[in-house]
Amino acid sequence: MTADSGSGVLAIWNDIRTGREGEFEAWYKNEHFPERLSVPGFRLGRRYEAVAGEPRYFCYYITDTPETLTSAAYLERLNNPTALTRTMMTEAFANMNRTLCRRAWRGGVLRGAFSVTLRLCGTIDEASCRSFLAPLVAADGIARCEIWLAADQGSQVATEERLRGGDRKIAGCLLVDTLREEDARRVSEKAAAAFSGEAGIYRLLCEIEPFRCLPAPS
Repeated sequence: MTADSGSGVLAIWNDIRTGREGEFEAWYKNEHFPERLSVPGFRLGRRYEAVAGEPRYFCYYITDTPETLTSAAYLERLNNPTALTRTMMTEAFANMNRTLCRRAWRGGVLRGAFSVTLRLCGTIDEASCRSFLAPLVAADGIARCEIWLAADQGSQVATEERLRGGDRKIAGCLLVDTLREEDARRVSEKAAAAFSGEAGIYRLLCEIEPFRCLPAPS
């Protein structure tokens, strides 16, 4: 299964407390990203930093299905964090927004250097979301558009979330990948005018797939 055929999405936005940014980056690069992509069913991870809006960081994972995100293998990781993960969760993370989602719709086959996210709460009119996004797919500068809707969040609060002090949730998200920042700003303005939600523009930092999770050189 490829990332584009996966229907599960773990969507995360967060800030990092001042002075802990270096530790955060090293933890993500050397431990956290490779660890998460080694969980069965995880297909793709992408990390971003804000150029407009907040929180400062955005990350998402594509999984085979939403059920991957409540699987025994994934919960085992969440409930048994490493020592460094415990430190990051308790001392560095702030303003955490984390939701297990189902990818309800996708248009376009490319992935862009910038992502516009519009976090939605309350009842979502999926038809209106599709009507807004569908014409964008063929527009200049647009790589892809997606609709994410909140899925079953599971019956337990995992250890990692308790360490963070609890996470905010969304009802859904509109994602638009663009080639350039000016394209993203144009889309963000249109989305903010059409929907009530929290918008952000994020620049891609890195991505990872399972076959890239290789041991460090000896």
